Amino acid sequence: MNVDLPMQLGSVPIEWVLMSLPALGALVLFLLVFGGGGAAKQTRRRINRVRESNAPQMTPEQIISIRRATGESGIPIVDNLIKHLIPQPEKLRLRLASAGLKTTLGNYVLTSILLGLFTFGLLKFTNTAPLLLSALAGLLAAVLLPHAVVGFLLRRRRNKFIANFPEAIDLMVRGLRSGLPITESIRTAGAEIIAPVGTELQNVTDSVRLGAKLEEALWETSRRLDIQEFNFFTIALAIQSETGGNLAETLANLSDVLRRRRQLKLKIKALSSEAKASAYIIGSLPFIMALLIYLINPTYIAELWIDPRGMFLVGIGLTSFAVGAGVMYKMVKFEI
Repeated sequence: MNVDLPMQLGSVPIEWVLMSLPALGALVLFLLVFGGGGAAKQTRRRINRVRESNAPQMTPEQIISIRRATGESGIPIVDNLIKHLIPQPEKLRLRLASAGLKTTLGNYVLTSILLGLFTFGLLKFTNTAPLLLSALAGLLAAVLLPHAVVGFLLRRRRNKFIANFPEAIDLMVRGLRSGLPITESIRTAGAEIIAPVGTELQNVTDSVRLGAKLEEALWETSRRLDIQEFNFFTIALAIQSETGGNLAETLANLSDVLRRRRQLKLKIKALSSEAKASAYIIGSLPFIMALLIYLINPTYIAELWIDPRGMFLVGIGLTSFAVGAGVMYKMVKFEI
């Protein structure tokens, strides 16, 4: 017995409801993947409390000056979008800075808008998808693709920083044991170690030369990087400046801890690599098969985004796929 779906759900067309299901699946995947664990959030809150209590306080005039220098794009429409549509622009600015990007927030938003319009135009004017589906694809491309690219650059820069930071601490320890002060040891390490460690340490040295206190410069860099290894280093220096003690021995112990921490992360990565490979293969099979069927017989698979029943099934499939991918990701992700 054939049962036709109603074309209206109240006053809302059923096509709109069915096309929103993939967006719901993408939202669920985003929340599952990028939602941090409870222990990690608690650690970040503790570090943020210590950082805020030690970081230098800026006047409103300085904050406005920095926002004008780093946040505006020069295009009124884009600047209004930044003010009204982005909930926490300061966090996005810090994320761009942590990824090593020199672009402003305005340029980031403008690039996202152009990418969304390009995706919409490509799908609409080539008659690949209907209007609503093209608009949804453009919206997802504008929001998710720039976020994914910045996230990739951020992870790559952090991994490189974590890999080279113990060597920088060892250089500081040798400088302290030879009689150099900590500021000169940091300057030497910044000149010897490759980027991004050397670049960040040189920024700390430049801030000290311009009159900032060493502890304030370290906390500012810690806020921008948001890397636990550098937070440990900053906290160790802050505690030593208050309580005294052998700073060289403290930093040597910290370097050994950071190396052991990285070795443990690599071991966990090796043990979970099989599960990750299985997840990648299983997750890519539906899309590969859909592409092959589309190349062989486009009219056969076109019913999935033309017929409301096909869109309903695609929405359920993408939602289930997003939930499953998020659960598998959380299963192989460990906080250290």
